[in-house]
Amino acid sequence: MYEARMTELSELKFYATQPHPCSYLPEQQATTLFLDPSLPMSAELYAALSERGFRRSGDHLYRPHCQHCQACVAARIPAAQFRANRSQRRILQRNRDLQVQAALPIFSEEYYRLYARYIDSRHADGDMYPPSPEQFHSFLVRNLDFLRFYEFRLQGELLALAVTDVLPNGLSAVYTFFDPDQAARSLGRFAILWQIEECRRLGLEALYLGYWIKNCRKMNYKSEYRPLQLLIRQQWLQAN
Repeated sequence: MYEARMTELSELKFYATQPHPCSYLPEQQATTLFLDPSLPMSAELYAALSERGFRRSGDHLYRPHCQHCQACVAARIPAAQFRANRSQRRILQRNRDLQVQAALPIFSEEYYRLYARYIDSRHADGDMYPPSPEQFHSFLVRNLDFLRFYEFRLQGELLALAVTDVLPNGLSAVYTFFDPDQAARSLGRFAILWQIEECRRLGLEALYLGYWIKNCRKMNYKSEYRPLQLLIRQQWLQAN
């Protein structure tokens, strides 16, 4: 497991937001803890904080910091131990014809068109609707050495894009969007399966999936990947 020296972490500054509406649980108020944004974001620091439940959004490393709720639990898949079930093997077989390649994390009309279609189709009830080029850029496009855009293409046509951080301790799945007309391919699930295999190829420990919330329907898919590890009282424990 990748660890930064505890003395270094103890010297970091963090800031908590004011309570704000929770994005996942209706009628709940959330508080978020952010790393001091003036600090440079290195892959090593990010990896150490990911071990403690932090996640990246844009230029910020954050984690939930709610006083009266601990529903958001950091989740990861240990790559070496993962075994695909029958349904996941079918998804892998169904997408054998796709080509995957890493690309620079830039804004392009091709990327944005696919992103906008995805948001309009899948998340019209969420806080990312309506999509805009400015939103796409601020959310996903960053000049970071560890950031990759993984393109999933069929005969040149872009079907999905996985925004992924490549860290010393694993891959962090930042966001994935895909062609909503290709539902039969299960592209979101395939992107996770591909990233698990990429962890193995690169010799990395785990795929970090962000947060799992027991009572949030949109998070249910994360429990399909076994074994799944959850960060409980600052220890990574296997989920039941």
